[in-house]
Amino acid sequence: MIKIRNMRQFSDSAWKQVILVCGASSIVILLLIIIFTLREGLPAFTEIGFFKFISGTTWKVANDDYGILSFIVGSIYVTALALVMSVPLGVFCAIFLAEVAPNWMRQIVRPAVELLVGIPSVVYGLVGLLLLVPQISKLGGSGDSILAAAIVLTVMVLPTIISVSEDSIRSVPRVYKEGSLALGATQWQTIWHVMLPAARSGILAAVVLGMGRAIGETMAMIMVIGNSIKIPVSPLDPARTMTGSLALEINYATGLHWNALFACGVVLLIFILALNSIAMVLRGRTQQ
Repeated sequence: MIKIRNMRQFSDSAWKQVILVCGASSIVILLLIIIFTLREGLPAFTEIGFFKFISGTTWKVANDDYGILSFIVGSIYVTALALVMSVPLGVFCAIFLAEVAPNWMRQIVRPAVELLVGIPSVVYGLVGLLLLVPQISKLGGSGDSILAAAIVLTVMVLPTIISVSEDSIRSVPRVYKEGSLALGATQWQTIWHVMLPAARSGILAAVVLGMGRAIGETMAMIMVIGNSIKIPVSPLDPARTMTGSLALEINYATGLHWNALFACGVVLLIFILALNSIAMVLRGRTQQ
């Protein structure tokens, strides 16, 4: 018996160490990515200047003139427009799945939503290129535009917003709903005035996670956004995102051009880390 007990203790200790190593490795990998990106990008900040780099509107490789304001504006523009379209749709779909849909319909809709996550981004880009761009071109311009990219992003971020929002709504104590209904409120009044306010932090976290997903998208954006280095004004204007610049130019970049692309990656990394940090804080408040 003593031998068996010692073996179990050894097995438990070994598995704890394995889990610890696996957990620590993810942190180490993240730190290595950050360190490498900073190492390659800092020379551009030193030579160009941080504020000049992020506020410059000219990107000319031949003249070693690099400014990413148009890329930042393009990324924020397309992300904001996608969220304007996806957040109401995602939240209402989450309400439908959590509170309204019968069980048989929920078993159909939820897997369909989750299936959207597994579709490669290049497929979204192809669909947008072949279906959306020709239709948007009828409104003016070439069709490769902020609007086309935002519609594609809307479909891509919906699963994140729907799943996190649904979990947040379901985590609201049922006594809240039962108490509201007992006081004479209708089902919609209960959802709107009781369930949604109680799940507000989780829904905000879903929006932030969707924003991080949108701002980091690359391949689909390259295919439908037009990749113009000018600052976009109208949703029908072409633009370029920070991730698109990295994907399009990294293969032939050298010298300061190489460092400028990694500096763009540093700015993008700051954006995404900030968004993920906000999401973690909001999720933590929801679970309290």
